[in-house]
Amino acid sequence: MSDEPKKRGRKPKKEPYFGREQEEAVVRFMSYGGTFLDPNVIDENGKPLLRWTGTTEDEYLRDKVYRDSLRAPLNKMIESIIRTYKLYSKSLEFDDLHTDTLSFLMLKFYKFKPSKGKKSYSYYGTVCKHYLLGKMMKENKKMKTVLSYEDMSSKLEDDIRLSYDLEDSLDELSKFIKTISLSVQKELKERVLSENEIRVGNALVYILDNWHTLFESDITGKKFNKNLFLLYMREMTSLSTKDIRNTMKRYRVIYTMLKDKL
Repeated sequence: MSDEPKKRGRKPKKEPYFGREQEEAVVRFMSYGGTFLDPNVIDENGKPLLRWTGTTEDEYLRDKVYRDSLRAPLNKMIESIIRTYKLYSKSLEFDDLHTDTLSFLMLKFYKFKPSKGKKSYSYYGTVCKHYLLGKMMKENKKMKTVLSYEDMSSKLEDDIRLSYDLEDSLDELSKFIKTISLSVQKELKERVLSENEIRVGNALVYILDNWHTLFESDITGKKFNKNLFLLYMREMTSLSTKDIRNTMKRYRVIYTMLKDKL
């Protein structure tokens, strides 16, 4: 038996199920062919849907990339999101909910822009979580009472100055929201905050930095987005509506100061 001491060190980390290989596969997938609006395929609102196009070889290569590199990771991602956030359906079995979510994701797949230098995992994960949260809210009738207009007390969402036509004022709105996010981040770094203030602050930064993706929907209106904002806050912080409302007072001051400078 050897008397040599055992080597110490960190155990090698497992490769992530959606890592660099999968990110590169997404870029390859999207490089084959393109998309176009098909008037013969419409959604529930009567709008034409986008579908992939290209040569037969493009279609073959896309399918191969999906089968070899993306199908298993995407399945794993959706399963993890449903179980982690407990976004189960009252009307669908788990497998059916999983399939439904994957189908929705593939409709939105083309919207990821590799040229922006962002991670596709983050984008696709957000799309799936948003879809599942929306589905859960539609199914749960009690949620209509819990997530009422009055629950959303933050002036960030209520003020008329943020009720822009996003098509005409997207750049202006994006800059204003980014300014608020940076101010909240500064508050988190420089101030002594309570645990609830830290939770709410971090959740608020995430929502502000990802607002365009989180609230992207073709079937929901302004009120739904207000409700969805509160639902995200509750999910991320594990705090009650009352605690979130009270804690938001600190960050509401930041918003008020920035708004007055407009």
